[in-house]
Amino acid sequence: MTEVTDRAQDPALSAHRAAVARLEGAYALMPPGRGVRLAKRTSNLFRFRDAAAGPALDVSAFGHVLRVDPRSRTAIVGGMTTYEDLADATLAHGLMPLVVPQLKTITLGGAVSGLGIESSSLRNGMPHESVIEMEILTGSGRVVTAASGNEHDALYRGFPNSYGTLGYALSLTIELEPVAPFVHLRHFRFGTPEECMDAIAQIGREGSYQGHRADFVDGTVFGLDEMYLTVGMFSDVAPWRSDYTRERIYYQSIRGPREDFLTIRDYLWRWDTDWFWCSRPFGVQRPLIRRAWPRRYRRSDVYRKLVAFDRRHHLSGTLNARRGAPASEDVIQDVEIPVERGAEFLRFFAGRVGMSPVWMCPLRLRGEQTWPLYPMRPGQVYVNFGFWGTVALPPGASDGYYNRQIEDKVTELGGHKGLYSTSFYPAEEFWDRYNGTEYEELKGHYDPNNRLANLYDKCVRGL
Repeated sequence: MTEVTDRAQDPALSAHRAAVARLEGAYALMPPGRGVRLAKRTSNLFRFRDAAAGPALDVSAFGHVLRVDPRSRTAIVGGMTTYEDLADATLAHGLMPLVVPQLKTITLGGAVSGLGIESSSLRNGMPHESVIEMEILTGSGRVVTAASGNEHDALYRGFPNSYGTLGYALSLTIELEPVAPFVHLRHFRFGTPEECMDAIAQIGREGSYQGHRADFVDGTVFGLDEMYLTVGMFSDVAPWRSDYTRERIYYQSIRGPREDFLTIRDYLWRWDTDWFWCSRPFGVQRPLIRRAWPRRYRRSDVYRKLVAFDRRHHLSGTLNARRGAPASEDVIQDVEIPVERGAEFLRFFAGRVGMSPVWMCPLRLRGEQTWPLYPMRPGQVYVNFGFWGTVALPPGASDGYYNRQIEDKVTELGGHKGLYSTSFYPAEEFWDRYNGTEYEELKGHYDPNNRLANLYDKCVRGL
């Protein structure tokens, strides 16, 4: 009774309930037959499109941490809350979400509905697996609470990988885990993909590598003969602390000393400062420019805005055409491959696409629960391969040339592809890969009038 009373009197939760009521009213007033969109400050999707006209739902009230409970190690969080704000709120209590995606402005609702991953995913799975319940504004305009085993269990299981096509998460109750103040890193080098995949499989079985506990593990591929696994262990002490928000660059450090220490906060955001390695085209990794570039602008959301500006005004395309450069294709994807087939994928990718570096992030479902729109086998260790860049097209080839080959290879190897970027699947193949039968059942129940775009229209056709 005390917990119920506390919640009823909590000012943040009371304000949230009022915001939910206002949003329901605003949704009801939106013209039928018009597409619904959110007025959001940030996006980490790579499906660029022209700004939509017309009204948008104001969801700014849902960008706050509502409560952190250190005793139960849980938090109640607005769906539009960024992981930067969420991590700040939980770290103050010596806690963190079980999985913290690597970019600061990814939102909790976005990571759950669009899938997220990071170096704790071999231990803790994906962000949606630590969600206890979520409050969702469905396409029908109803607000429901979905949880495992309740009347909306099917929506709870089907919400991951739905990308806002069934509804929007307004609040989520999530599990947290305790942290130490520092993370002790060790970088292990491998000379072949097979050796590297064998090491990942071993870590999956034993939870450590060469005596170093694997609280975190990810990797970086610079070439088929130079790849690294970075194994991180919580630590109460740090003989030194590295800082990669200044002149030094994190991904370059992986090839240097084999050992490192970071504060837990700096570890969580080690990739954000330079958007992995993708800040290179802006020149900010050159020493003179880096010293002049303010630290507050060394962030992934700043770089993404620069990319969006470039796309909107066709600056790079126009410049390349004037130079006579060949047409190129964006190859921006994350794919999950069973660890037993990971070496085969790396050799295919190096020979067919040739992009480097490539990010590796091992993962495994946290439990036996399955998630129908992104079907993965419980107990199976997968490796996420992330690659983000452009590749020159051969003469006569058109957009999709490389991406379609990757999609086919992922299917051949029994893997899955995330849908945050461009996709080229034919409709029948898409629905077969992403469980169209169950999706249509959910769509019919929670968005019967198709107020929201369906998954194929949004993720492949770009509507």
